[in-house]
Amino acid sequence: MNSFGRKFRVSIFGESHGPFIGVVLDGVPAGIALSVEDFAQDLSRRASSGRFTTARREQDVPQLLSGVFNGFTTGAPLTVAFANLDVCSTDYQQDVPRPGHADYPAHIRFGGFEDYRGGGHFSGRLTAAVVAAGVVARKMLPEVVLSSEIVAIGGSSDKSLWDKLLAEAAAVGDSLGAVVSCRADGLPVGLGEPFWDSVESLISHAVFAIPGVRGIEFGDGFAAAAMRGSQHNDALCETGPVSNGAGGVNGGLTNGAPLVFRVAFKPTSSISLGQQSFDFKTNTPAELNVHGRHDVCFALRCPVIVEAMTAIVLADLL
Repeated sequence: MNSFGRKFRVSIFGESHGPFIGVVLDGVPAGIALSVEDFAQDLSRRASSGRFTTARREQDVPQLLSGVFNGFTTGAPLTVAFANLDVCSTDYQQDVPRPGHADYPAHIRFGGFEDYRGGGHFSGRLTAAVVAAGVVARKMLPEVVLSSEIVAIGGSSDKSLWDKLLAEAAAVGDSLGAVVSCRADGLPVGLGEPFWDSVESLISHAVFAIPGVRGIEFGDGFAAAAMRGSQHNDALCETGPVSNGAGGVNGGLTNGAPLVFRVAFKPTSSISLGQQSFDFKTNTPAELNVHGRHDVCFALRCPVIVEAMTAIVLADLL
């Protein structure tokens, strides 16, 4: 299904090259000041810009279709929509699936009725709606401070090399992945539930809904597997943990330390290098050179999306 959350419920709609994409938010309290201008900063962080991101330039002016009256939320379902204005559907074909994309399983699952243009409903284009949901969610979290940054590109954490690595990949029609770190400060102790609805479980669920995510780790993450308990355990004082190897969570509950996690994004799947695929019509092998406008590293635009997903989970829990 296309909905997430219980008391703060987020439902995504639309396709990459359809007339609109958007989000319906249920459970937004009445009386929150909200205007079109409130979305501008976060949407600009997600927007494509520079030579390593897609040449598709959407205006992304949010249309507040319901749930807002006289500048305040009404308590009714809040609908935010974005028009798709800069589309070029001729760059896409249905017969030859693109490696790394949802084209193949979507074609099988939906029997050829799927909207394949730009990835349809599977496209990263829909993350504009996620960012919009995050803007509203953050207004429900006045005490929480969210921040994120890219910490590695193409396997390197040396920022001085990033432009070089990106340029090299772009020059040969290839792409790169990246790692995004996210942090939430100001959370109360005890947020979350044990087992199924642990903080890590819910954030992982939401973050993996971002197209292209391949991994997530909290605190020491996978490095903890090589540590001893004396190294990984966080010492405690009267105000909580002294260190933060757990990433701010014990037993599925927030422990008062900052919530810290990292997300691994794969390289952009759409590359102009020749790739092996096959033709659905002829059932024969086919080489595919993906055309169109694509990011060299789409993760450059993802920190704000990770923040938005985190805000959505925290708003639902709080």
